[in-house]
Formats: sequence, structure tokens, C-alpha cells
Amino acid sequence: MPHTAIVTGANQGIGAATARALAERGVRVLVSFLRYSPPPDPSLPAGYFSSRESGAEAVVEAITGAGGHAHALEVDLTDAGAPARLFDTAEELFGPVDVLVNNASGWVQDTFLAAGTDRFGRVLRAVTPQTFDAQFAVDARAGALLIAEFARRHLARGGSWGRIVGLTSGGPDGFPGEVSYGAAKAALDNYTLSAAAELAPHGVTANMVKPGVTDTGWVNDAVRERFPVARPEEVASVVAFLCSPAAGRVTGNIIHLH
Repeated sequence: MPHTAIVTGANQGIGAATARALAERGVRVLVSFLRYSPPPDPSLPAGYFSSRESGAEAVVEAITGAGGHAHALEVDLTDAGAPARLFDTAEELFGPVDVLVNNASGWVQDTFLAAGTDRFGRVLRAVTPQTFDAQFAVDARAGALLIAEFARRHLARGGSWGRIVGLTSGGPDGFPGEVSYGAAKAALDNYTLSAAAELAPHGVTANMVKPGVTDTGWVNDAVRERFPVARPEEVASVVAFLCSPAAGRVTGNIIHLH
């Protein structure tokens, strides 16, 4: 029976590349996305804003045009009812969900210092309730609720095979200049590693992937001059491997890419 995946934040960047990579391996993919208008930042390439504001039609068309199976569903992951809606839709279209990729982010760039710009010219905002909520609602709470929905349904049907993969950055050592982002991702790391331990007896693996700098549209010239930059497809190939039967002995890891 073909596997069914939910990939969040899959209208662009790593999420879109992951949806395509999974579909190429025969996985049926529910492409979760939300059109989002980031705050103005003249240091970022214009393509970043257009990609975040786009739908997922192009991703679905690329998959179906190549003979795969995909469907797009726009959901706001800050809504606590979003996980159930995603799983209901995927099950109705493709069957039980046994692959979950927590890729979506409510990315904001905030700091404990005075608002201004970072060393790459990008706009920095002070930490506020708004920046905290925007980040934690998607990266931490939504990720936890999606894992919980996955686990509940997996256990209810007596599932014996499953894959959970999250995308992370920052971590327990902090992320200066993107403090809420790093903290929220650290929370998702912890949720995912807990899932690895708790769900292992039920055939589920759970891992995090920590990419290096990846060009998902936000990389400006100043960043490119300082760091090696990966393509989303390079990250997606690792995620797709972790979602495959070949990765059955790989669980409870934060896998660093460079």
C-alpha cells in the first residue's frame, strides 16, 4: 500500500522540494501551505516575498504532471483545529497518514537588543508578545499538535510503520539575532525526540534535520558571500531518506547538514 505524507509549509523552499522528493518515491502527498505576507525588509530578495505569498498549485502540478499524487490544502497552523483538518483530508484522499514532515515556520527575526539591522542588513525587531506568538504558535505548538494527531491515529489503527521528520535551526545553544526562532525550534527538537522514544515500540521513527544556510528565497548577497549555500533539493533528499523504509534504524537524531 502506498505511503501517505503531510508536508507543512510546502508551497515553496524546502517544503516544496520535500513534497516533490517524496512523490518521486511513490508517496502520496498532502501539500499544506499558507499564503503569508512577511513584514517589509528591503535587504531580502523580492522573490522571497512572492514565494511566501504564493499558493501551492505549481507544486501539485509538478507532482501530478510527473505521474505522482498530491493535493494542496491551505491551512493556518496557528488554528488548533488545523492538524485534525489536515489528517482528515489526507485520509479521505489517500488513506492513513504514516509520514509527517514538520517544515512550516512562522519565522520572525527578533532580538533582545535594540531593533535595527543585523550584519547582513536584515531588519531586526525587538522581542515582543507578537514575535513570540508568531514563532511559537507555528514552530512549537503546531508541530507538537501535528505529532500528537499523528500518534493518536497511528495507535488507534494499530499502525506498525511511521516516519516523523522536522526541520530545525538554532537549538539549545541559542540563536542570537533570531532568538524566538531558535527557541521555538529547540522546543520542536524536544517534542520530536520525545516522540522518537515514545513511538518506537509502534514502528515510528522521528528525527530532526538541521540544514545549513539554504536558499529558500531569503539569501541575499551578503549572506552568500559569507556562507556556503545549499539548494532546497539537497535538504529534501535527506528528509526523503529519513521518511523511507531504508531509514528504519535511524531515530532520535538531530542530523546536521553543512
